[in-house]
Amino acid sequence: MSRVVNCPYSSDAQVVELVKRVYGLVPSKVNSLPSYLDQNFHLEIAGLGDFVLKIINYLEGRNPEVLEGMLSAMMKLNETGLPIPVPQNSLDGKRVSVESIEYSSNSHQHMVVMLTYLQGTPIAKTKSSPQLLYEIGRMAARVDSVLTELDSSCVKALHRNNFIWNLTNVPLLEQYLCHIKDNTLREVVAAVIQQFKEKIEPNLPDFRKCVNHGDLNDHNILVMPEEDGLDKPVYKISGILDFGDMSYGFYVFEVAIVIMYMMIESPEPLNVGSPVLAGYESMIPLNAAERDALYLLVLCRFCQSLVMANYNVVLHPENEEYLMITARMGWRLLLQLWKMGKEAVEELWFRPHKADI
Repeated sequence: MSRVVNCPYSSDAQVVELVKRVYGLVPSKVNSLPSYLDQNFHLEIAGLGDFVLKIINYLEGRNPEVLEGMLSAMMKLNETGLPIPVPQNSLDGKRVSVESIEYSSNSHQHMVVMLTYLQGTPIAKTKSSPQLLYEIGRMAARVDSVLTELDSSCVKALHRNNFIWNLTNVPLLEQYLCHIKDNTLREVVAAVIQQFKEKIEPNLPDFRKCVNHGDLNDHNILVMPEEDGLDKPVYKISGILDFGDMSYGFYVFEVAIVIMYMMIESPEPLNVGSPVLAGYESMIPLNAAERDALYLLVLCRFCQSLVMANYNVVLHPENEEYLMITARMGWRLLLQLWKMGKEAVEELWFRPHKADI
């Protein structure tokens, strides 16, 4: 069974020393940011602005080559005008530095990256309108479209075999089912995995391939209010964060992932699919096989997020609050979608969307 180990633990003082040694800069302020299994810090550097320092684990499918592929993709997206953090070079001209960091009475090797800091509020802390959901879907399609222009070496680096967060690898969740204590929940996840084997895997050749961001969730998309003189704020997308789950997949994977995560904080989760899908298809229409798979792929992403959060809490109980963000509503939504069934859900998602845009 795959295990998550060696989570970084750096103090603010260590971060200041690390930034000075690697980048030749001295932060005036250091604030810790939420992170799944790495460490992220918001840095304020006088005269230069704000940055994010990421101290990254060596986990399955994560190494300097993969990380360089992600950073190249971020640069490509930024060049097209998308609001993407920009990687910063170290003193020796590297975007990825491998550094020894002392904690738990030992020295540990971690990859270190510094990015520009983007202003905005996570969608999780705002009320998403149909118009904003449409724009999020359209933005996801734009990301996927730009990523088709990556050079072959970058794409090769993002072929991450057995990467647990790629929807192709849903059957890998079976090894973690024993950690789900609730019998009903465990049975539903097992049934979703079986349906994936029977109904998705045989049809993968009919899906169109692309590089996916892979984690466009409600905490990784930032928004800012637009000045429009209306009583109700109208938000625009101001940032796309966290490219750590990038991998080579399929267009339909991206839109399934977005729908799933946008449902989590929505007061009307069943109405999320229609505007997100309409926005995505305004740029990249799904083919018949991809549309037919969408419902089950959304269920699969719920299973990935919920099962892995449950398992990682067992390994890292100190990080339970962040790890279980999705689980607050996720299990209920998974069960609701499962009980409704494919036809009823598709009737909601595939109906014509009339966004006020």
